[in-house]
Amino acid sequence: MLVLVAPGQGAQTPGFLTDWLQLPGAADRVAAWSDAIGLDLAHYGTEADADAIRDTAVAQPLLVAAGLLSASALGAVAPGAVAGHSVGEITAAAFAGVLDDTAALTLVRKRGLAMAEAAAVTETGMSALLGGDPEVSVAHLERLGLTPANVNGAGQIVAAGTMEQLAALAEDKPEGVRKIVPLKVAGAFHTSHMAPAVETLARAAKELSPADPDVTYVSNKDGQVVGSGAEVLDRLVGQVANPVRWDLCMETFKRLGVTALIEVCPGGTLTGLAKRALPGVKTLALKSPADLDAARDLVAEHGV
Repeated sequence: MLVLVAPGQGAQTPGFLTDWLQLPGAADRVAAWSDAIGLDLAHYGTEADADAIRDTAVAQPLLVAAGLLSASALGAVAPGAVAGHSVGEITAAAFAGVLDDTAALTLVRKRGLAMAEAAAVTETGMSALLGGDPEVSVAHLERLGLTPANVNGAGQIVAAGTMEQLAALAEDKPEGVRKIVPLKVAGAFHTSHMAPAVETLARAAKELSPADPDVTYVSNKDGQVVGSGAEVLDRLVGQVANPVRWDLCMETFKRLGVTALIEVCPGGTLTGLAKRALPGVKTLALKSPADLDAARDLVAEHGV
């Protein structure tokens, strides 16, 4: 059984769309998406520097576009399940047929703008904690006033809060944590700092007509399978200000009997977690079109 997953913000790197845009029809497709949302995705995916694509309003639609483009390049794929990390959930919703590509990109464009606006109110950020006991780390974060915004499993938790709180964390690591890594994001996502964005996104969601998922859709709110398109959309809205539980998604993958996992472009983060938390599951990250043949082989072997 194959699961198709989409990464979240921070996975983007300068120029990562360049090779993908050389595929037949890719440039035209991205140009149409760019016109639909008022953002030059090709420019940001090929020419813009790291600071430009760190901007939340740019990074989020860029990631969804990359995920959709790379998945379509695989050809006909019938995964047993789909899931996405943070903004990757919008990509996964498109994979599942809940939203069409244009609706997904329109929603994520509004999401990115709203979250960027919310992040501008207070200087905030996120840092990954590597290693340690999750219960010990979570209690430590809460004492510092930080939120465990991403509980990713495989020994990784992401803390979010003000820059002062994150500086205090860097000086006072939880017991057992090997390393603390600041993330390339522009705010404390999945925390109460994003509450204003939830209201904006709720209004945007009312303009959409979601369909029920046509494949198993695993929500990172709690790792549960969601069968209603309306509920998927509702969860996408609330997710902005609530923690991501990728650890619970991986537990669900185990329960479903997943044997292979493909992470769409810009892949790497989620396959790394899966290698540590899902022993025996074959993994592949779509980093460039050079990975497509290997991915197609995995689809042929494990796809529905």
